Amino acid sequence: MKNVTDSFVSLGHWPSAGSFGFNTDILATNPINLSVVLGVLIFFGKGVLSDLLDNRKQRILNTIRNSEELRGGAIEQLEKARSRLRKVETEAEQFRVNGYSEIEREKGNLINSTYKTLEQLENYKNETIQFEQQRAINQVRQRVFQQALRGALGTLNSCLNNELHLRTISANLGMLGTMKEITD
Repeated sequence: MKNVTDSFVSLGHWPSAGSFGFNTDILATNPINLSVVLGVLIFFGKGVLSDLLDNRKQRILNTIRNSEELRGGAIEQLEKARSRLRKVETEAEQFRVNGYSEIEREKGNLINSTYKTLEQLENYKNETIQFEQQRAINQVRQRVFQQALRGALGTLNSCLNNELHLRTISANLGMLGTMKEITD
């Protein structure tokens, strides 16, 4: 490693007259080298750099223009969506109001229908009660009549003898004969 360093140091001590060599003095050579490189870059790279910058500028402008168009479209779509939302909200409110009024109407109809059904059931109940009462009364009357008839027959059978029985038959035959003469 020492040999490599010594060779660079020995290059620095070469005499500059009539010979070509490396100048290792960085402070003296660096500004010159930089100015030469910059000059070459500016001369040859000016067109390329200008084209690159123009292309970049056009891409940025196109991107901005596209963004503005997209923004305009998005604003338009947003307004359409807001309009549709207002329309849907209005329709929903109408459905809600109509739904409530329909519910109230159905509720009233159901109450009226139930009231009428209850009235009919009450009437049927009253009619059934009256029918059952009348039937019970008729059954009681029939039993009382049967018992009275049995009692009367028993009394008649116990009181009637053959003579009374024959007189009753004769009297009834006489009435039938009189009625026959009247009708003829």
